[in-house]
Amino acid sequence: MVTTLITVAAIAWICQLALGGWQIHRFNRAFDALCQRGRVGVGRSGGRFKPRVVIAIALDDDDRVCDALMMRGLTVFARPVKIAALNGLPLRELEPGVIFPHDPLCQNALSLALKLKHG
Repeated sequence: MVTTLITVAAIAWICQLALGGWQIHRFNRAFDALCQRGRVGVGRSGGRFKPRVVIAIALDDDDRVCDALMMRGLTVFARPVKIAALNGLPLRELEPGVIFPHDPLCQNALSLALKLKHG
C-alpha cells in the first residue's frame, strides 16, 4: 500500500515537472517572438491560490504597442494568447482600469508591464 502511494506520488511529480516545462517552453517561444518586435515590458500578478496573470507588451520606437500577450490560469495548461485590442495604442493612453475594468489581476499585471526597465 505504501509503495503504491509513493509510486503514484512520484508519477504525479514527474508529470508536473514535464507539463510545467512544456508550459515554460511555450511561453518562452511566444516571449522570444515578442522581443523581436521591440522593447518589452512584463508584469505578473496573482498568488498561490489565485489564477496568475502574466502580461507582456512590446513597444516600437514611437512608444506604440506593436504586440502583446497574456497568460492566465491556475494550472500548467494555461497558454499565452495575443491581446489584439492593445495593438497600435500609444503607451501614454494605456490605462489598466479602462482596458480591464472588472479584472484587478489583469490591471495589476498590465500596470507592472507598463513600467519598462531601462538599461
